[in-house]
Amino acid sequence: MHTPATLQEAIQYFANFENCRAFMVELRWPNGTVQCPYCGSKKVTYLVKARVYRCYGDHAKQKFSLKVGTIFEDSPIPLEKWLPAVWLLVNCKNGVSSYEIHRALGVTQKSAWFMLQRIRLAVQTKSFLKLGGSGKQVEVDETFIGGKARNMHYGTHQRRITATGTKDKTTVFGILERGGKVRAMVIPTRRRHIVEAEIRAHVKANSAIYSDNLASYDMLKHRGFLHEVVDHAEQYVDGQVHTNGLENFWSLLKRALKGTYISVEPFHLFRYLDEQMWRYNNRATKEHFVGDGDRFRMALSDIVGKRLTYKEVTGKVGQRAA
Repeated sequence: MHTPATLQEAIQYFANFENCRAFMVELRWPNGTVQCPYCGSKKVTYLVKARVYRCYGDHAKQKFSLKVGTIFEDSPIPLEKWLPAVWLLVNCKNGVSSYEIHRALGVTQKSAWFMLQRIRLAVQTKSFLKLGGSGKQVEVDETFIGGKARNMHYGTHQRRITATGTKDKTTVFGILERGGKVRAMVIPTRRRHIVEAEIRAHVKANSAIYSDNLASYDMLKHRGFLHEVVDHAEQYVDGQVHTNGLENFWSLLKRALKGTYISVEPFHLFRYLDEQMWRYNNRATKEHFVGDGDRFRMALSDIVGKRLTYKEVTGKVGQRAA
């Protein structure tokens, strides 16, 4: 399968629908035989003028497009615009805003925002495999996401800021295996029982865990981990003991949130975490080169079987119409 190597090549290549169709067919059905997403039948015909396939199976929905069964399903936006949008999100280091997609691809800003939320679902990766293990080093740390009070309009400040410090910010907890992957999640509080539960769920026993001197980590050495602490009031690095890897990830995350997305509601924050984690975990390193085309193919390999409706993304599922 031909995969563009640069953004310019991607825009030119996917401007042709037949190239989009060939790419999607090979991506979804590597053996080249298109199957009906509803019944699995291979007895299908391509209708050129309608740009859909027709299944001869005995069921209600006999016609289907290449979008059915993917994050693109039920979208009137053509693949010629969807595929460049995926390319931009997975390859722009600081993310890409809905206004940029709106201007670049000629869709409304509202549609562009919904497109990006769907793509974030595609790159969401969940794994039962734990990080660390015997001889592995793991960093844990937490950060707070929220706007600066001094930069807010008076009305917004009155609504959002009810106290000083971190009370009105969202807490994000991160776990990084050095030389490996990072995981981050929104947590309600950084109290011990919450933090310990996340560490035990994502980190193997006997791992060397490095953290700052937050009291919530005090009992880790009694929970089967090799725990060492660096006190940031005195120093940031003590030999191998530091959390600089996660600090780097927090820096990338906040650069995207503040510089590109400007304002993110806590309700949607986990989606932006998924996006940043995916880019970080699939970055190019000295040991492993990952090109833009590679990231693009990896992201599209996870589009099947995932669906996100506008009601779900706006939190209106289950609400009765007024």
